[in-house]
Amino acid sequence: MAAPKILIPFYSRSGTVERLAQAVAEGAQSEGAEVRLRRVRELVDWDIMSGVPGWKESAEAMNARHPAPTTDDAVWADAVIFGTPTRFGNVSSELKAYIDSLGGLWAKGSLVGKAGSAFAGSSQQHGGNESTVISLWNPLAHLGFIIVPTGYADPVMFAGAGSPYGASVISGHPPSGPTEAELAVGRFQGKRVAQVAKKLIAA
Repeated sequence: MAAPKILIPFYSRSGTVERLAQAVAEGAQSEGAEVRLRRVRELVDWDIMSGVPGWKESAEAMNARHPAPTTDDAVWADAVIFGTPTRFGNVSSELKAYIDSLGGLWAKGSLVGKAGSAFAGSSQQHGGNESTVISLWNPLAHLGFIIVPTGYADPVMFAGAGSPYGASVISGHPPSGPTEAELAVGRFQGKRVAQVAKKLIAA
């Protein structure tokens, strides 16, 4: 069976969602998947970022580790797993800008039939992780992805972390996550998406 190719485009400001994205990648790789981990870039300039302690430095470090995602990455992939911090209970503008750039692929139907999933992070318990993941199902559906939730398909889902919609992290103030339980759900999500992608490739 062919090894699935999985794209994980994410946005992370402090590195918390980056660490969850890395766990998702590990889970996919455990199923033999080839993974591209990509960090979307800021929409504001460096002057604004410099006004927030640590933002510019964190962004530079993550950008050195991860290329920015491209439309070619989405074409290459058999599955895409989006990751984002919550912004008022919704997806970050940085990740949304990348999704919006896929309009040309939507017009061609280039993403139809691929597996799609999402994970999120917030700073507090009721910060909108579930609503943010579910909000990403809307563009996944418009682009023709087959949406893959985590469900309660593994014992790690009963440890009080994540949700049946997707992995998530509650980072706190200052950010201190993800916990091992949250990372375990992330690894399961990557594994599950890879398994579904394999079946779609075979079909």
